[in-house]
Amino acid sequence: MSDDTSARAVDPGRTETVASAAEPRRERFARHAHRTRLYATAVVFVVVVIMLIGLAIANSRSVKLDWIVGSSHASLVWIVLAATVLGWVLGIATSVLFRYRTRRTPSI
Repeated sequence: MSDDTSARAVDPGRTETVASAAEPRRERFARHAHRTRLYATAVVFVVVVIMLIGLAIANSRSVKLDWIVGSSHASLVWIVLAATVLGWVLGIATSVLFRYRTRRTPSI
C-alpha cells in the first residue's frame, strides 16, 4: 500500500485535502459543471412532468372531432398528446429522409 492510501484510512478528514490537492482545478471545475448540468436537467424534467400533468387536468373534457366522413368524441388531452407524438415522429422521419437524400455518394 502507498502512503496516500494509509493516510486516507487513518485520517478521514484528510482525505478531502489530499484528494482536492491532487485534483487539478480544471478537472474539478469540469466535475462540478457536469454535476450542475445533471441537476439542471433533473429540474427541467420535473417541471415538464408537472406541466404535462397540469395540461391533462385542465383539458380533460371531451370534445367532438369532425372527420371528412363522420365524427367522434375524444378527450382533449389525448388529442393534444397524439398530435405531439405524431409531430415528433414525422419530424424524425423527415430528418432521416433529408439526410438520406442529401448524403454524399461515394466516388469510385
